[in-house]
Amino acid sequence: MADEDTEVEGKKKSPIVKIIVIVLLVLILLAGTIVGTLFFAGAFDAKDEKSAEEQLTTLEEKAAADKAAAAPADPNAPPPLGSEDARVKKDSPELTRFVQTYKEIEREYLANITGSRKVIQVQVALMTTYDDRVFKNVDKHEFALRSAALDVLRQVTEAEIEKPTFRKDLAEKIRTEMNAVLEKFEDFGGIEEVYFTTFVIQ
Repeated sequence: MADEDTEVEGKKKSPIVKIIVIVLLVLILLAGTIVGTLFFAGAFDAKDEKSAEEQLTTLEEKAAADKAAAAPADPNAPPPLGSEDARVKKDSPELTRFVQTYKEIEREYLANITGSRKVIQVQVALMTTYDDRVFKNVDKHEFALRSAALDVLRQVTEAEIEKPTFRKDLAEKIRTEMNAVLEKFEDFGGIEEVYFTTFVIQ
């Protein structure tokens, strides 16, 4: 009697063990299939370290170079802006000198001083030794340049006003930001100095 019970229990456990083994085999097979698919799809390959922005910049530079190479050379075309030949030279027997050209921005810039009730109001003139294309670009991008200059003025603090080099430092910051705008849109800045023709803090 006891032998018959043991034999029945053994038969009952046997199908459960078989089911567990089959389920485990199916899971292992499924996992192997997924890993193999990912491997052949290249999911485990080393990623390209260049960002999408760098790749886009490289493609734009290549396209510009291809365009320049494909374009026929025009002997009457002005030299590339930013090259030494684009500068306007003065006649001088001893030294090479360049002609300074100035342009005053008509509208004044007005901004609040950070953390203060004071305002700063300035009018600027720009200087370049390059040809008239620099100021054509300044006129073309007037609104972007105005925004950049106002951003610089909005960052001025009352503590900075007390510094003896404040005006010189401010002019340099405005020049840097304006050149950055021109470089973004025209690939060359060309503004060499910024001068204040009006400067009021009240």
